[in-house]
Amino acid sequence: MSAIPKIKKFVEGYSPLQWDLHLQRLALAALVFIAVYLILFFVCLPERVNVELNRPSPQTIYAPREAIDEYTTELLRKDAAEAVAEVFDYNPAVEEKALAAVEEYFARVMEIRSDPDLSRQEKTEAFRKLGGLALSSSTAGALHSERAIISDLESRLKAALAEVFEQGVKVGGVETAQKQIDAAVALFPFDTALKQLALKLAGPLIEPNMIANPEATAENREAARRAVEPVILQRNTLIVSEGELVSEKQMAQLESLGLLRGKQADYSGIIGLFLLLLTLFILVGVYLAKFIRDVYDSPGLLLLLGLVIVITLLLAVLASYFSNYWIPAAVGVILITVMFGYRLAVIMNLMIALMVGLITGSEISFLIIALAGGLTAIYAVSRVSQRRDLARAGLYVAGTNAVMIMGQFLFWGSLSLESGVLKELGYALAAGIGSGLISSVIAIGLLPYLESAFGLTTAITLLELSNPNHPLLRRLQTTAPGTYYHSMIVCNLAEAAAEAVSADPLLTRVGAYYHDIGKIKRPYFFTENQLSGQNPHDKISPNLSAMIIRLHIKDGVELARKYRLPRVIEDIIRQHHGTSLIAYFYQQALENSDGEQVFTDKFCYEGPLPQTKEAAIIMLADAVEAGARSLSKPVGNRVEGLIRRIIRDKLNDGQMDECDLTLKELDQIGDTFTRIMAGIYHTRVEYPEKDLRAEIERSALR
Repeated sequence: MSAIPKIKKFVEGYSPLQWDLHLQRLALAALVFIAVYLILFFVCLPERVNVELNRPSPQTIYAPREAIDEYTTELLRKDAAEAVAEVFDYNPAVEEKALAAVEEYFARVMEIRSDPDLSRQEKTEAFRKLGGLALSSSTAGALHSERAIISDLESRLKAALAEVFEQGVKVGGVETAQKQIDAAVALFPFDTALKQLALKLAGPLIEPNMIANPEATAENREAARRAVEPVILQRNTLIVSEGELVSEKQMAQLESLGLLRGKQADYSGIIGLFLLLLTLFILVGVYLAKFIRDVYDSPGLLLLLGLVIVITLLLAVLASYFSNYWIPAAVGVILITVMFGYRLAVIMNLMIALMVGLITGSEISFLIIALAGGLTAIYAVSRVSQRRDLARAGLYVAGTNAVMIMGQFLFWGSLSLESGVLKELGYALAAGIGSGLISSVIAIGLLPYLESAFGLTTAITLLELSNPNHPLLRRLQTTAPGTYYHSMIVCNLAEAAAEAVSADPLLTRVGAYYHDIGKIKRPYFFTENQLSGQNPHDKISPNLSAMIIRLHIKDGVELARKYRLPRVIEDIIRQHHGTSLIAYFYQQALENSDGEQVFTDKFCYEGPLPQTKEAAIIMLADAVEAGARSLSKPVGNRVEGLIRRIIRDKLNDGQMDECDLTLKELDQIGDTFTRIMAGIYHTRVEYPEKDLRAEIERSALR
């Protein structure tokens, strides 16, 4: 029961607007998921076929992707294993035993021959029984031959046996060894009786001295199997033609490619792809909710992100039909980095690389290339300062792709001096370099359309707006030159302050350029443009003057919309005065009121208050520049005191209440303003006229 109040509290904590946002997010995620799933489904899961062994194929079938030809590879491995000779362990004891038996036999013969107590007949009888050989009387009688002959017979027999054993006698090779002994004995220079004796003696001594080692044999054969490189079925290889009888090899190849239709096989790939994509989408969603909250809370930005992913995926599929090395995976990474920032680009780069891996048939080499190229693209465009940075990013990605391709050829041992390999490497390098260059070209081409369609302001747009030749800036320069000069100083102050507090310096600079464009309509009502010394406010009431001053905000917003400035610049124009009081004319109204009540709301800007660090910094820089111009002697301590007082007054007036600036950051902004204003209003040495003329001449000669 304790869980029910918690659930009720959770449900009540969400307003209908929040529920609508959740539903929009889910709908967008589902839409993008379906689009990505369908693309990968038709690319990664080829149509399966129904064929039978030894039956005609109903269609011509080509390999839709690269795969290992398990059938051919297994045949080659089997042949390699069978070619490995059986391993035998050599047993030297067998030879030693045989030679020792021969030596012992002839030693006994010599003993019998030397026995004086035995007659010749008795000695012959002893020879017949010696060693259990059961010699005939004639063979035994041959042992009465000269001692030298008997010794020579012993030596020759031992040599013949040693030669046979050294060659090795296997279990099934005893008969062969005996024939070899027979042949050797036949060549002995002795009479037949002694040869018969040698054969009788050697026969029982021949035993196998080579013992089979099945473990070592199996290990060698397995090593030979592993040494065989898998045979790769290349993409678009013909497997079987229509009407051709399907062989066992072709069935195995179709199975390796996953093209055989089975009872459950049709659903495994579908479910597996669904689970893979679902996991990726959930992880990206959690990452967005935790680290990129502004994108997570904006259905428009989520739709833009999904559109970039789908476009990148379609480009990858199209390029894969030519070569997997051509896949321009960096397109999406460049666009996401420029439009959303590097933090989101890092996780999306991983997602795009994984999808490239699926498109290329789970080839890790292409996944690694896409991942490395994407990381390089993030680095290259994370701080865009000019449009050519995008083109430079393409060069960086191209270089990274080339290095990764060369590294993989070396790592996988595919690089050799053969013409075919060099040709393949050259094509791969050309495709990888082309992929990087094409990625930047496509990104540059798509970026303006995506920005315009989704109202997104990127660094590229801001860079274009910072061009002094922009029509609105040129109009400001010619119509209100004082305001233009004022905006340039405000720009220098605000940009330096933005860098000091980790705000967006580029946005701050461009916002400062355009913050006072509303003064174009009535330039002479503003002090910086009153070059003639005449002030039109002297001829009108303070109320009307305040209204005209306030109108430059409204006029600026209208001009921003007319010239299609981004919404973020329009917001800065609207917020850069907040709800501040136009103190000068308010004071005049009080002095001229003759006791009548003066309402402050007629002398305050309409706001809203600055909502961002950039807008607040421009407000402070605008006030500091205007205040410094009002000082009769803008030097050192007076300027610093003015800066600190303006920041304190804006803070006390509540103008900083809705932006993210902290007290520490306000202090850093004050330090930055002081440093820059000191450079503008530094004290100059007054040269006497003669010295001044000499100094000018020296400067001209430098």
